[in-house]
Amino acid sequence: MRNFRELKIWKNGIDIAIKTYRVTETFPKEDKYSIVQQMNKAGISIPSNIAEGCSRKSDRDYYRFIEIALGSAFELETQVVIAEQLKKGDQQLLQELKNAIVEEQKMLTGFQQALTKD
Repeated sequence: MRNFRELKIWKNGIDIAIKTYRVTETFPKEDKYSIVQQMNKAGISIPSNIAEGCSRKSDRDYYRFIEIALGSAFELETQVVIAEQLKKGDQQLLQELKNAIVEEQKMLTGFQQALTKD
């Protein structure tokens, strides 16, 4: 079993989840059951899938959970772009969140490549 708490990708994922909650707190109340829930769910999914993947015995299974985390990062980035274009929430926080997501995507992709090396 791998220790997910030591992984930078997991730590960054936690930061993204927290930033996501902070930015969605600035959204109008009428968005609480739409984009806010979707964004928070995607944000939580990133570190959660990294952690779950650490419990898998094979690198192939581990890779799959990293792939799911990466998918959640792309999903969250898309939702941030939508929120930006709709002028929902604090635009500076959205930009900071987007930057953190893009960095996480790069790190997750690199981590996947490392898992496939022999």
